[in-house]
Amino acid sequence: MTPRAHAFDTPTRGPAVPDPLAEPRSGGVPHGVPHGVPHETLHEPPHVRAATLDDLATVVELRIALLREYAEHRLYGRLRPDAERRAFASYRVQLQSPDQIILLAERGAEIAGILRCVDALGSPLLYPDRHAYISSVYVRPAHRRTGVLRALFDEARAWCLARGLTEMRLHNSSSNAAAIASWHALGFDVVEQVRTLRIGG
Repeated sequence: MTPRAHAFDTPTRGPAVPDPLAEPRSGGVPHGVPHGVPHETLHEPPHVRAATLDDLATVVELRIALLREYAEHRLYGRLRPDAERRAFASYRVQLQSPDQIILLAERGAEIAGILRCVDALGSPLLYPDRHAYISSVYVRPAHRRTGVLRALFDEARAWCLARGLTEMRLHNSSSNAAAIASWHALGFDVVEQVRTLRIGG
């Protein structure tokens, strides 16, 4: 999940899925809301801010949770046993980098979601010289379909425009229909696929 100059997805259409960015049905409360999250809190618009080193433990928690959701994925499911320890060192560097931002969406007293955006160099042979690369996007299950992803994306887009970036790129798993629908709803097109072939081990 490091910055790369391409995005992946499958161009084939799967079964229709509800728009994950839409307001939830069933009385406005997403299915499976835990008892610890007041229902009225989910109607509050999320507040998005840049993460700091003080948020490092939360950043690690959310990004490890994202990887664990992909336990069956051929690439992201191969989590190392010491992944959390490695994450603290890696994400500390990312939080201090002037060329990227990690955004947190707060709702009430809880951090509801995370998004990382990198000001990445493009190929010297192609335009544009730089582009934004989005990664590590995760919304806690209780806060999905309540505007958190859109709020994170809007803040990331504003950060990109302020830096003079004109294009945003990302990877998303071809097996996650909700993610595919979400990024499509936000205007992202599929332009490339990533393939993998095990040749040893």
